[in-house]
Amino acid sequence: MNFPANLRYTKDHEWVSLEGDIATIGITEFAQGELGDIVYVEVDTIGKALEAGDVFGTVEAVKTVSDLFLPVSGSITELNPALTGAPELVNTDPYGEGWMVKMKVSNTSDVETLLDAAGYEAVVV
Repeated sequence: MNFPANLRYTKDHEWVSLEGDIATIGITEFAQGELGDIVYVEVDTIGKALEAGDVFGTVEAVKTVSDLFLPVSGSITELNPALTGAPELVNTDPYGEGWMVKMKVSNTSDVETLLDAAGYEAVVV
């Protein structure tokens, strides 16, 4: 299983990449594998200020619907437009083209409190 070292992770299986105060968020390779074929991603929280741990959307797979939890506090600024027509990108490229949202982070140091790749791997293996 692949856990890129440049990302931070949550125990809820989201990953975070930070550039300045903008975070890109998606679900991990482990999570997409557990969910199965993803058919729809819904995020109706764009522009809303949310706290870490809040539900920011849902991902629908053939066998289940799962909530998506925000890893850090801030405001969602963008939903990946490619997921509208190709939600399967979350399955085929979870750390690249399958990213879910971008957000403006309230406190960038919060990202450092998340799990590193080794810590996340210990959770799922």
